Formats: sequence, structure tokens, C-alpha cells
Amino acid sequence: MNFPAYVPRPLISASAAVFASLLAEGDQNYDWPLAAIFVVVGSGIGFAISWRLTRHHRRAAHEQAAELVEVARREAVVVAEGLKQKAEAEIQEKRAELNRELDRREIESDVRLREIRAHEESLALLDYQLEQRQERLNREGAAIKTARDAIRDLSKNVRKRLEGVSQLDADQVKAQLRDEVMLECQDELRALRRATLEKSEQELQNDARRILIAAMQRISSKPNNDLTATIIQLPSEEMKGRIIGREGRNIKSFEAATGVTLLIDESPQMVLVSSFDPVRREVARVALDGLVKDGRIHPASIEEFVKRAQEEIDLVTTQAGEDAVAKLNINGLHPEIIKLLGRLKYRFSYNQNVLDHSVETAFLASVIASEVGLDPNVAKRAGLLHDLGKAVPGELEGSHAVIGAEFIKRFGETPIVVNAVAAHHEEVKPETVYAGLVILADTISAVRPGARAESMTSYIQRLGRLENLALSIAGVQQAFAIQAGREIRVVVSPMEVTDDRAREIAKDLRHRIEAELQYPSTIKITVIRESRFTETAT
Repeated sequence: MNFPAYVPRPLISASAAVFASLLAEGDQNYDWPLAAIFVVVGSGIGFAISWRLTRHHRRAAHEQAAELVEVARREAVVVAEGLKQKAEAEIQEKRAELNRELDRREIESDVRLREIRAHEESLALLDYQLEQRQERLNREGAAIKTARDAIRDLSKNVRKRLEGVSQLDADQVKAQLRDEVMLECQDELRALRRATLEKSEQELQNDARRILIAAMQRISSKPNNDLTATIIQLPSEEMKGRIIGREGRNIKSFEAATGVTLLIDESPQMVLVSSFDPVRREVARVALDGLVKDGRIHPASIEEFVKRAQEEIDLVTTQAGEDAVAKLNINGLHPEIIKLLGRLKYRFSYNQNVLDHSVETAFLASVIASEVGLDPNVAKRAGLLHDLGKAVPGELEGSHAVIGAEFIKRFGETPIVVNAVAAHHEEVKPETVYAGLVILADTISAVRPGARAESMTSYIQRLGRLENLALSIAGVQQAFAIQAGREIRVVVSPMEVTDDRAREIAKDLRHRIEAELQYPSTIKITVIRESRFTETAT
């Protein structure tokens, strides 16, 4: 007998067993219909129980499935939110990368613009040089024309002789001579023009850089020490009273004879000689040393020793001038020029000895002139005499460049040297290239570290103060003082500083430098803002 699948098998088996036992016993006392009813009722009860159990299991399965669906839905929401955040982060990263790329391109554009401007400035300088060379070509052309006229006059004198010894007539000889002269002049002009124009701007810049470096490397010099007042040591304190004399007559006589001020204070065994004229100060030092050693100090001996000191200083200055001229191997200088040149031995400009500076300038001008194909002797002569006006007596009016030029002109110097001396501070227009050489050599000798009013230690300290002042500004990463402190380059953080802020930093730094630092000439401020990204592929 087949029962439905949902009827429990244990219940069916129990009913069948009861029914089979009744049949086996064959008991007549049993009521067969009642037994059948009992079986049917038991089966129904079992079916009902089974149906309720099945319904309960189905409801539990539906609830479990609903829970699984809800969990899956929540996980899907979480995953979707994560994907959304990741997509937004990627978008932000792409946007930041795009902004950095735009900033980098703006920086590259600014750098290229500065390069173009520098290129334009170099082109302007090249135009000026070409104009100068064109003027020189014009002068040479005029000289060639003069020579051509002279040749033409000479040809007129020899024309008749040629007619007597040649089969050519006068017109043929004239044409032949004209062709030869024109051919020779054209070849020279063509070669000169080709040599001038074939050089590119880059070649000219490279040549200029090479020449300057070579000239500076060949001139070895040491920094000047700080200049102090002239101090004279005394053997004892009692000597101060003898120098002063009764009622101060000795010191008054000494100051009147030398033109200096003698300062005697409480400093032990020393006196101070003060004067704006270094030659007078040196004469006073020599005279006072002689008086102290001699021991006889009175007005008559003071005048005698001062006169001796003046004669000694004249000999020393003349010898210093002759030594400078001999060192440079310059000939033909007037003795008055040599004597005045030696007086520069006792003069200083920003604590730089003027005679040493003049000799150094002469060497530099000579080296540069040799490199560019000019006459080194003319450049050397102009460089040595360029500061001669500083030794001329002070009663003459005008700048030392103009006074020096007028002085050497009176003693027969050439117009080229006179113009180079007068124009070395550009107060007078340079007329030749030698004036430009003297200007360049004078600048190189003056701006090297330690050449002027500060020692090497103070020079380094000044550069350090300049860099620290830049580093004190927020957003600045690095600062470099270059060009002997005449330029500072500031590197700012591109993540913290915008372009507008970088411009403000440059202005702020300029105001701080002007307010807090003492510096010669001008200082160029360059603020650099850039981003760099580096990856290494392996």
C-alpha cells in the first residue's frame, strides 16, 4: 500500500503492525470495522501531525531565506559604498595630479619666458657689438679708401713709364691697376665680414665665458685684511709727555708740519695718527718713529724729521711706481705719471689697496685683450692708469676718472688710453673696445670675495645672514646666496605656497633685506616654485 510522502513512516509501520497482529491471532472477539476505523483515525492523526511539522519547517526555511537575503542586501550596500569612496578617492587623486601637471607647465612656461628674455637681452648686446664692429669696419673702409686714393695718385706718376715699356696703352694700365686694387680690398673686406658674422650668439657667449674664466684663473690674489688706524708704539709712557711738550708746543708743531691729528689718550704706550690723506699719515708715522728713536723732540727737530720723512716717502712712492711699471713691463711712461702712480701705494678704496688693484686690473685687461685678439699692451697700460686720478691732489675738481684722464693727456698718452681711463666708470662714453675691457677688468678685480671693505669671515657671515633671513619666511624650503651675495634664490614648497603667495614672498623678502641688512649695490631675488615626481622602474 502506497502512502503519501508527507505521512511519517514510523506511524505507518506501527499501524500496519497492529493490524497484522490482529489478523494473526484470529481472535473473533475483535471488531474488524472498529479496527479499521482505528487505523484510519491513526493515519489521519499522523497525517495532521506530519502536515503541521512540515508547515513549521517551511515557515522556518522561509524566515531563514529572508534573513539570508537581508544579509546579502546589507553586504551589497557596504560593498557599493566602498566602491563609491574608492572611485571618489581616485577622482581626487586624478584631479590633484592634473593640478600638479598644470603647475609644472606654468613653471616651465615661466622658465622659458625668462630664457627668451635673456635671449633677447643677449641679442641686444650682440646688436650693440655688431654696431661697434660696423663702425670699426667703416673706419677701416675709410682708411682703405684713403690708401686707394694714394695708389691712384701713384699710378698717375708711373703711367707714363708703363707706356714706355709696355704694349698697353694708358686706359688698359688704369683698368688693370683698378681691378687689382678692388680685388685686394674686396677680399680683405669679405674675409673680415665673414669672420664677424659667422659667429653665432652661442659661440660669442661661450667665448666670453671662457675668456673671463681664463683671465680670473691666471690672476692669483689674496683677500685684503681689514684696514685699521695708524698706531705708533712708544717705548714708555714718559714719551707721551715729551711728544706733547711744554704747554703742547711739540704736538702743535708736529700737527702743523704734517697736517695730521695726533691723538694721545690713556692707551698704554701708544699714540694714534689720524688723517684722511694716507700719504700724510705715512709721513707722520715715519717722522714720529724717527723722533722717538732719536729722543730729541722739539719744534726744530720736528721740522727736520718731517722733511726727511717726506723725502723718504717720495723715494718710496717713486720706487713703488717703478716696480709696478717693471712688473707689467710697460715702457714710455712719463716720470711724473710714475711718481703719481706710486702714491697709490698708500691709498685704499673700501680697504682695497689702489696700487695693487691697478696692477691686478692691468693684468686682467691684458689677458682678456690677448684672448679676443686685441693689443694686450694698450689694454695693460689703460688698466694700470685707470685709477691714477685718486692720487692727484684734492684741489682739482671732478671725478677721479676725468681728473686722471686729463693728467695723463698732458703727458702725451694716446687718445685710446685717455678715453679708457675717463670712461672706466661710464661717466664718459666709451669710444673704443679697450674702454670696455678696462671696465670689465676693474669690475672683476673689485667684486671678488674679500677684495673690498669686508674680510672673508665677514663676507661669509653676510651670506649666511641673507640665507637665514629668507629661511625665516613660512613656506621656504631652501635659500642659496650666489653671485657674491648679489643674488639669492629661494625654493618654496609647492604644496604650501601658491603662485600668488610666491610673488608675495619675493616682495616680503625684498622689504626685509632693505630694512635689516647692509649690503653693497643691489640684490636680485628669485623665488622658485616647482613640483618634481620621480619613479624608478626595475
